[in-house]
Amino acid sequence: MVERRSKFPLTGIRVLDLTQVVAGPYCTMMLADMGADVVKIERPGHGDDLRRTVPYAGREGHEDYFNALNRSKRSVALNLKDADDQSVALKLLERADVLVENFSPGTARRLGVDWEIAYKLNPRLVYCSLSGFGQTGPYRNRPALDPIIQAVTGIMSVTGLPDGEPTMVGAPLADVIAGMFAAYTIVNALRLVTDAGGGQYIDLSMQDALLASVGTRMGETLQAGISPGRLGNENPIRVPANTYRAADDLYIAMMVHNQEQWKPFCEAMGKEEWIEHPRFRTMPERVQNREEVNEAIERRFAEHDSRYWMARLEGYGIPYALVNDYAQALEDPQVAHRGLIHELDHPRSGKIRVVGPPWKMSETQAKLQQPPLLGQHNDEVLAEWLGIKAGAPVT
Repeated sequence: MVERRSKFPLTGIRVLDLTQVVAGPYCTMMLADMGADVVKIERPGHGDDLRRTVPYAGREGHEDYFNALNRSKRSVALNLKDADDQSVALKLLERADVLVENFSPGTARRLGVDWEIAYKLNPRLVYCSLSGFGQTGPYRNRPALDPIIQAVTGIMSVTGLPDGEPTMVGAPLADVIAGMFAAYTIVNALRLVTDAGGGQYIDLSMQDALLASVGTRMGETLQAGISPGRLGNENPIRVPANTYRAADDLYIAMMVHNQEQWKPFCEAMGKEEWIEHPRFRTMPERVQNREEVNEAIERRFAEHDSRYWMARLEGYGIPYALVNDYAQALEDPQVAHRGLIHELDHPRSGKIRVVGPPWKMSETQAKLQQPPLLGQHNDEVLAEWLGIKAGAPVT
């Protein structure tokens, strides 16, 4: 039997986190969930910009947005523009296994914590720069936020109604996907590190990450040079696949995934005559006549409420879901069963709820701890990483 060294795979891995906002913190949060000791370096008196985000209604004085992305980390307040604080940061860097930064290109060099300096101090270091457009190329100096990346990668062009304007996805898709790719790359790079060195530099851009994530939907463009338009909630290669409004004004998302599901779907609808309808019989015919198919289904859905249709679709094995708002999504019985929502104690906000990691492993649980206050762990980290007692000078 293989003896496991720890229940957390990244136990003993030290991560110096020089990131803020979403993409970088999401990456380091994933590493923290797996047991890494993530030390977040923040500006004294200011911290991560998310600490200063406009609070949610009724949540003044709370850092909810920050807390959602920075659980299980420790915060050390250092001003990298100050020579003494920069010296402390470099000593921490010497003892780190991973450094993640998402400054604009060139900023790390100006702050004296760039890859060239880091590698000389610590040849075992895995150093990841996460930026909007990458460290090279004509766009390297462009500022980038999630909507900008959604625009440049074409995501907006295929999101929205056919006769409407390009629309961004209502969540920070580019940020999160870039953070996930960064964490994945870092963990793989760590496997190549040896006592003699083996550290390396990772240049990861949000633009590249988002394009990589949607490459499977770009086959028509890659192979035929055709850029598809917007289809709203429809699917370009499957019909029916849409959201349909029931008699109680609630919407149900539903998809006939393949031809084998067409007959049971028609039976669920109580419309057996559709099975051999000359314009509905096959998937290519339905794609060709998607408007007629959707109009027929819309009329049928309007005859009964959502409970009726969900029961029918369930009974015939058709993929479906009620279109939930966020509150409904979090209260979904499947989410409760899977234990995805966790409650943590926070020194300022008390009990807070966070969405935990989505994976389930037979032997490993996530390390879920409270998000830090700004500078909360200065003394603790300097003692553990550098052997410096509280108040003692750094030499």
